Amino acid sequence: MRRADRLFQIVQLLRGRRVVTANELARELEVSLRTIYRDVRDLIASGVPIEGEAGVGYLLPRGFDLPPLMFDEDEIEALVLGARMVETWGDPSLARHARQVLSKVETVLPDRLKPRLDAVALYAPVGAPAEQAQKLEPLRRGINEMRKVRFDYTDGSGRKSSRTVRPLCLTFWGKLWLVSAWCELRADFRSFRPDRMDAIELLDERFAAEDGKDLETFLSRVREEA
Repeated sequence: MRRADRLFQIVQLLRGRRVVTANELARELEVSLRTIYRDVRDLIASGVPIEGEAGVGYLLPRGFDLPPLMFDEDEIEALVLGARMVETWGDPSLARHARQVLSKVETVLPDRLKPRLDAVALYAPVGAPAEQAQKLEPLRRGINEMRKVRFDYTDGSGRKSSRTVRPLCLTFWGKLWLVSAWCELRADFRSFRPDRMDAIELLDERFAAEDGKDLETFLSRVREEA
C-alpha cells in the first residue's frame, strides 16, 4: 500500500469511532507500530486533528471530514494535466469546473506542495474548436440524465441524415470526440463525431438501461471486435 493511501486509511479508521490503539491500526494496515507512530505524527503536523497519544490510543472528533490534501507530487502532476486537458478539450461547463477543482485543491494543499500546481510543465495547448466544444455539453447531459438526443448528421461521404439516439458514452481520440449510442434509425450501435452534427436537441424523453441496447453490451461488442 502506498503511503498516501495508508494515511487516508488511518483517517478513515479513526473517523467517528471509539479510541483506536496503534496496535489495532498496525494490524489492520499490516505495518509496524513504528510506521503507525510516524504516520500519525505526520497527519497531526499536516492539520488533521487527531487526539490521543502513543500507548493510549487515537481518535478523531465526530463530524471531521478529510480534505483532499493527501497528494504526492506525481499525483499533483496527474491532476493538473488532467484538468488542463479537460479545460482545453472539454465543453465550456467541464472546462469551468476543471478550473474550480484546481482552485479547491490549492486551498487545502500543504504549503510545501502549493507551488507544484503552477510548476507542472505538462500542457495540452491545442484545444477543440469552440463549435465542437459547445456540442459536447448536450451529449454529456444526455448520457448523465439518460435522455435521448436528436441531431442532423453528415457522414464522411457527405450523406445527410437525421438521428435520434440513446447516448451511452463519449470517447476522446486525441483531437476528436466520438459519442457512442444506440441509434433508433439503424436499430444498432453507432458512433458519431460531434463536429459533424447540427441542430443538436436534448429531448425530454428518457430511456432506461435495456439489455442489448446499453453501455455494457456496447463495450462487450467492442472488446470482441478488438
